[in-house]
Amino acid sequence: MIHRIKSVNTLPEYKLEICFDDGRIVIYDVSEDMEDIPSYRQLREIEGLFNQVRLDESRTCIFWNEYIDLPSDTLYEYGKNIKE
Repeated sequence: MIHRIKSVNTLPEYKLEICFDDGRIVIYDVSEDMEDIPSYRQLREIEGLFNQVRLDESRTCIFWNEYIDLPSDTLYEYGKNIKE
């Protein structure tokens, strides 16, 4: 099953609030990815980039630029539930 994203909002400390079509809402901590994936460090280094997160047309991925993206399955699996 493909998890489609309904909305994405940025939060302080490089966290995202993701709402999925099935009603599940999670908080995903992008700062953990910044430690492991070099291209993600741009989110901290380029002022304002983190707040420019966008949802792709298929609603199965969020992205910031051509180098930084996160698939909905990753967000769904590793995000911390705030509502199911």
